[in-house]
Amino acid sequence: MILESERLFFREMNKKDFQDLADILQNPKVMYAYGHDFSDDDVQIWLDRQIERYKKYGFGLWALILKETSEMIGQAGLTIQPYKSTEVLEIGYLLKERFWHYGYAREAAEACKRYAFLNLNADKVCSIIKVDNAASIRVAESIGMRREDEFVTRYYSGDVLHFLYSIYR
Repeated sequence: MILESERLFFREMNKKDFQDLADILQNPKVMYAYGHDFSDDDVQIWLDRQIERYKKYGFGLWALILKETSEMIGQAGLTIQPYKSTEVLEIGYLLKERFWHYGYAREAAEACKRYAFLNLNADKVCSIIKVDNAASIRVAESIGMRREDEFVTRYYSGDVLHFLYSIYR
């Protein structure tokens, strides 16, 4: 276990998490912000990328486990993401659709923020959010983040307008 919150614990993903990850990445409602349909190969690439992040940085997107049932309900964690001509430490999360609207995303984001400041000694942590993603904007603001910038970044579907939300130690 990497960290825990009231209802959740976080652990590194492994090859056994493929189907749970596919349930997330292959759901068009969950992945609308990416504008891309994920194949099984894409899911495997995503999973392999997280495992490489654990080795390189000691963190990445972790399996998000519901304590009550031990079920993987999503992924959440910290990644290094490109932003303009630099990189930022970003909180990211994606939950299975049936676990939306229970406050799990907020709880996970808050735990990741604390981990960034306390365990990684980060001075700043960000979230890069598509401008029409109202739910993620609410989550970012609920953990104290504020909109710092607006910029265009490339996703699978092409150039997309995003907000940079940030919070400082």
